[in-house]
Amino acid sequence: MAPETAVPTVTAPSNDAGREAFQWLRVLFTGAPILVGLMKFTDLVDWTVYLWSGVTDLLPVSGQQIMLAVGVVEIIAGLLVAVRPRIGAYVVAGWLGTVIVNLLLVGGFYDVVVRDVGLLVAALVLGRLAGTYGARPSVVRAGR
Repeated sequence: MAPETAVPTVTAPSNDAGREAFQWLRVLFTGAPILVGLMKFTDLVDWTVYLWSGVTDLLPVSGQQIMLAVGVVEIIAGLLVAVRPRIGAYVVAGWLGTVIVNLLLVGGFYDVVVRDVGLLVAALVLGRLAGTYGARPSVVRAGR
């Protein structure tokens, strides 16, 4: 008779790929909108070149003022991802949708549109993963 051989035990990795993907996307969609939003308040980029000219015809403010408001929205969206990723991810996805439409109206920035479509899909993935990995732990209160 052949001696019995031990079957190696396979253990699951200590890290879950879904959780890791959620964490990476959460960092991305917290940091990037905040950083880009803050950049709207600097002179590093002329953001108005990315703004459809029809917007300034519709609103009684300058393109620069619109871009400052955009910066505030982006900062808020990033902070929302940080504290409520399940909601914030869909806010960022919606915001990216408006950016995409704006860039299509401007024309000529099709490379940026393709990148932003990828980011929109990634934000939707974050929202989906947040349903599983982003839930807040339940708090047990004493005496209840």
